[in-house]
This record gives sequence, C-alpha cells and structure tokens, in this order.
Amino acid sequence: MAKLGFLGLGIMGYPMARNLLRAGHEVALWSHSAEKARRLAAEDGGVFCGAPRAVAEFAECSFLCVGDTSMSENVILGTGGLAEGARPDTVIVDCSTVSPSASREISRKLAARGIHFLDAPCTGSKAGAEGGTLTFMVGGDRNIFERVRPYFEPMGKQLFYCGGPGLGLHAKLTQNLIAANVLQAFNEGIVLSTKAGVAPELMLEILNASAVRCGLVSYKAPFIFRRDFSTNFSLKWLHKDVGLILESGEELGVPLPLTAVAQQMYRAGLAEGLGEEDMCSSIKVMEQWTGVEVKASE
Repeated sequence: MAKLGFLGLGIMGYPMARNLLRAGHEVALWSHSAEKARRLAAEDGGVFCGAPRAVAEFAECSFLCVGDTSMSENVILGTGGLAEGARPDTVIVDCSTVSPSASREISRKLAARGIHFLDAPCTGSKAGAEGGTLTFMVGGDRNIFERVRPYFEPMGKQLFYCGGPGLGLHAKLTQNLIAANVLQAFNEGIVLSTKAGVAPELMLEILNASAVRCGLVSYKAPFIFRRDFSTNFSLKWLHKDVGLILESGEELGVPLPLTAVAQQMYRAGLAEGLGEEDMCSSIKVMEQWTGVEVKASE
C-alpha cells in the first residue's frame, strides 16, 4: 500500500479520499474546511494535515479536487502549498476542472522542481465518487500515469489517457460542453411540451424511445419531476466550467455559439440564487419566464 495525499474534501473529494483509505492506503488529508479533514481522519484512519505542504511531505503521490483554477494554483504553488513540501520524483495529480492553460503552467513550474504533474479531471458526480466508479481523463507524461494508475483504481473504473499536459482537461471540458448544451435543450423542450399540455413523464418516455435518448436527461429528469434539486453537481460549478470552455474556444479560435447562449441561461440561474442547487435547477429560469412548473402528475 502507498503513502498518498488528498486535498479538497467537498462533495466529490470526501468520498474519493475515503475510498483510497478503505482500499488500504495511508492517506494524508487536507481541506480548506479543516473539520472535514479531521472527521475523515478520525472515521477512516487518515492523517490530518494543517497545510498542503504537510500532505506533500508525507505522500509519494498527492491528489487534489478543488473548486476552481485559483484554488488549484494556491493549493499547489501558494505559500505553504504542495510544491513547498513535495520531494523530487513525487507526483501531484489535479482532479479539479480548471483552465488547461493554467494547468500547463503549473506543470511547467513543478517540472522545474523535479516534481511530476498530471491533470486528471473526473466525471460521474456525487454517486460516482461515493461508489468508486468515476471516469478520469488524464493529461501528462504517460509513464508517470502508468506508475500511479493503481492509485486511481479505488476511485474510478474508467481511466482514459488523453495525451500531454492539459489534454485531460480539454477532454473533460468537451464533455461538459455537450452536457451543458443538452441540459439547456432539455430545459427548453420539456417546458415547451409541459406548457402545451403533454405530461412530463410521458414526454420523457417518448424521448427515451427515440433517437435523442440521452443518459444525462434520463438521469436528471426524475429529479426535476419530483422537484428535488439537492446538489450532486452545483449550478455554480457548471457555470464555471462553461466559462472555461468559452475561454478555451477563444484561445483555440473555435466559435462556440450555442455554449455562449447556455452560459447566459446559467448565469440567469445564478442571478436567481440557484448557484448552490444542483445544475438541473437551471430549469427554474425557463419555468419562471413561462409560468409553468415541470413536475410529476399527482
């Protein structure tokens, strides 16, 4: 078993770190909310650390899963960060969804210190994190990925090596681009059919029997129908990811017109105070505009 680190114990990170512990690894833990790290250390035998640097001093491979690019940069390169404690030839794996260009810059700075780095964003939401069934998209040196591959396995069942630094993130953002636009299309469509008088459950059944059947819609629609917007993946983080997608499009010279419109719809949801709710709460914007509530029949 290995000496590992895990930093960032939110909705995704907490169960990911717990799965590493339950697989038998020694895991040093840090979170911005120190109480989460103390609780997991106490419950599952982890090692509580008061700063990221202490995690790196303990671990041969450190994973992090934080909310945005600035958090990632601070945890890795900031004062008391991982880079200060990591020994040469150890590995840092960033499972956060952040800017690919910023991630490549982090990789360059760590390489100058002899520290290996992988970008490895994941998908599968809260349920995948809890069940250890996440999908990881990995960018960086393939040999380093193969070295640490066994450490991913308690957290995820599908591991895709995507190429050099930043390419794991580009793969993740492409997936989220499609998800963001599909979700907005579903919001518009189901509000339209409900306004016309078609029962939402019937409309979903029709969609599932057609060429537009979609796993995201099949999974999220029942939550909407029962008005359950408890968070698996928050609207604020979807909005953040759409911003990263548009930034990447600008950098690469790729027009993304549908995604730009979806961003504005999700921003409207944030303005309505929906940011902490699940991303499927974005339908409330369309519902408010049209005077329709998409819910299960009594």
